[in-house]
Amino acid sequence: MDHLYQQFDLIEEITRNDGSQYYEISNIDQNGFAELAANNGLIKSVRILVINIPRTKALETYEQYINKAYQLHTLMNEEDWENPQWVEWDKPKGPVRDAYEMVLKANKIG
Repeated sequence: MDHLYQQFDLIEEITRNDGSQYYEISNIDQNGFAELAANNGLIKSVRILVINIPRTKALETYEQYINKAYQLHTLMNEEDWENPQWVEWDKPKGPVRDAYEMVLKANKIG
C-alpha cells in the first residue's frame, strides 16, 4: 500500500515494558497500532491524554518529520495490523525536538 501522509491530532502516553514512559504526538490510526502493540506485549500500555490538539506550525513540523522518516501503517490495511511492530519514533535535537516539546508544552503535557 502506498505511504499516505498522516495528520496528527492527539497526544498519548506510552508505557514501555520496563515501566518507563514517554509521550507521543499521534492520531487514532497510530493509537490503534499502539493498542495492538500493548496487546501483543511489545509495550506495556498506551493511553490518550489529549485529543483534537490545535494545528500549529510546531505540530506540522513534527508531523512532516515523522511522515518522512517512518513508514506509517494504517488500520485500513489488513497486512499492517495482522503482525504489528512497534517502533519508538526518534526526536532528534534541533527543530524536530523543539517542535515536539512545543506541542507538549502548548497542551500542558510534561
